Order: sequence, then structure tokens, then C-alpha cells
Amino acid sequence: MTTVYDVPATQLIERLAMKLADFKAVTPPEWASFIKTGVHREKAPLRKDWWQVRTAAMLRKIYIKGPIGIERLAAEYGGKIDRGSAPYHAVRGSRSVAREILKQLEKSNLVKKERGVGRSVTPTGRSLLDNTSHEILKELVIDRPELTKFL
Repeated sequence: MTTVYDVPATQLIERLAMKLADFKAVTPPEWASFIKTGVHREKAPLRKDWWQVRTAAMLRKIYIKGPIGIERLAAEYGGKIDRGSAPYHAVRGSRSVAREILKQLEKSNLVKKERGVGRSVTPTGRSLLDNTSHEILKELVIDRPELTKFL
């Protein structure tokens, strides 16, 4: 059985972002083109499909680390803030972005809320991630036949 651990994260996230673009519930809100993704950023994201990419990355993160809450997800997508001549400090990413993405994933039935512990991936979401991973691994086997043991 192929899982998300068997394929490179960047390839999985890119492919998953394309698949999530087909879901009606996963669409960027009106304010998404104007906001920064955290206080550690200087500008808003330049990539047009950044919302789908972040959604795919969060779905993968929930699969790996779930159940996980909004606070922890915001910390995962945080960074370091430039404080001038003072040392850098770690800061969280935008909790508003994390909250909105989780609402959309719940509406798409890919993530479910567990009381007191956070969000976890539903069987539908797990199937989507595993099937996407399997597709990517099949393509990788063409280039590297030694990966057939993972199929």
C-alpha cells in the first residue's frame, strides 16, 4: 500500500492542489488576494493558486501529524520575524487562513473535527491522499525501476 510517506512532498502537494481545484468548497475567499500569510511575511503570496497549494499542504500535514489543531497548524506555517538588530524570534502563521482552510476541508468531507483534540483526516481524505501518492509513485517507477518494491 502506497502512502504519503513514499513520495516526495513537493510532488504530492502540487498534484493534490490540482485535484483540490476541482472541489467546489475549496475556493479562495475574497480577501485571500490581499492578505499576508503571517506577520513574518512582507507581502501577500504572488502565486495565483496559493490557496489550493496551502490547502493541499495542510491536508498532508493533518494526515501526518493529526489530530492537530489550528494553533499547531498556524505554528507549522509560521517563520521567523525580523526584529532589526535584535535576534530573530519564531512567530505563528495566520490562524485566519488556517481556520478558513479547515472549514473548507470539513465542508468537502476530507477532514473531521474531533472534540478536544483537533482535526483528523476522514477516510475520504485518506483515500484521496493515498491514491494521489500511488499515481505519483507509478510515474516515479518509470524513471527509477528500483522503486517497484513500494508498489
